[in-house]
Amino acid sequence: MRILHVEGGRHLYGGAFQVLHLLRGLHARGHRNLLACPRGCALAEAAAPVAEVHGMPMHGDADLLMAWRLRRLIRQARPDVVHLHSRIGADVMGGIAARLAGVPVIHTRRVDNPEPRWLVALKYRLHDRVVAISEGIGRVLVDEGLPSDKLRVVRSAVDFERYAGGCAGPEIRARLGVPADALLIGVIAQLIPRKGHRLLIEAAPDLVALCPSLEIRFFGQGPLAEALQRQIDAAGLSDYIRLAGFRDDLAEILPCLDLVVHPALMEGLGVSLLQAASAGVPIVASRAGGIPEAVRDGENGLLVPPGDAGALREAIADLLEDSARRRALGLGGQALMAREFSIDAMVEGNLAVYGELVG
Repeated sequence: MRILHVEGGRHLYGGAFQVLHLLRGLHARGHRNLLACPRGCALAEAAAPVAEVHGMPMHGDADLLMAWRLRRLIRQARPDVVHLHSRIGADVMGGIAARLAGVPVIHTRRVDNPEPRWLVALKYRLHDRVVAISEGIGRVLVDEGLPSDKLRVVRSAVDFERYAGGCAGPEIRARLGVPADALLIGVIAQLIPRKGHRLLIEAAPDLVALCPSLEIRFFGQGPLAEALQRQIDAAGLSDYIRLAGFRDDLAEILPCLDLVVHPALMEGLGVSLLQAASAGVPIVASRAGGIPEAVRDGENGLLVPPGDAGALREAIADLLEDSARRRALGLGGQALMAREFSIDAMVEGNLAVYGELVG
């Protein structure tokens, strides 16, 4: 089977990393991948061994010429199916291009952001199938008017073994400027409003009073960096909370964390949560979107109401004071990831959707 994948993201994390997992799995099964993505993006280089990469200009939702460029590529490459992996214009322009070329088209929805019913009715008419990466996203789509017979759920996957090797030693913490005996909390998320970093900053003064050795690191980048730093400084927390930026060594860092906190207000599923659970790290997260599918309350973490800094503070404090419970939740997370979030399951799930359309 020849599959044209379209991904508009420029950075190799989140959804783009899921695309890479899928490309590798399909290639290993003998299928031919073609990838349309922004020129020079990180995914293009990583995917080159397993896909025929076509770099092109991609300028987001307002890039009307993207439909023309993708239609031309579809006519040249003659794929059996087109798989649209991101929004950023690809969902609409890629759908138009595939329809004009007469090729079956699938769109994977990775976020639970609400959309107006009129937009759902128009946009998803372009797609033969819509794949949600969590049951939570699927519920949002159906509630907004997507026909249920068009929806399929294929959960995101995690490379379990990459994160499950344990902490390599104190040099990892030294790399982050963290004392070996500190209790270390990590937040792995883009620095954008819906990830809820401000809630942890609000909760932090009481947590520091409870645990003076506490260290918190925000891993990620985004437009809120300066605003978050101002909030940290104003709260007198600059000795405890630091912005650590985007890291390409998370597989080494994650197993050395004591706790991962994810106070998101909205979330499709949360790939960083799958990675943390694979590393055996307990999680405190919001009960938002698809998060409860990745974080099972009492099994691999604790869930709190979205936007509730007080509940967040209490859940974190409970785990900071109970190392045995942290270990038990960490082991529960590893068992959950191995059981339900394998790359093979994700690849086979997408193949089953292709098979419905290609025959």
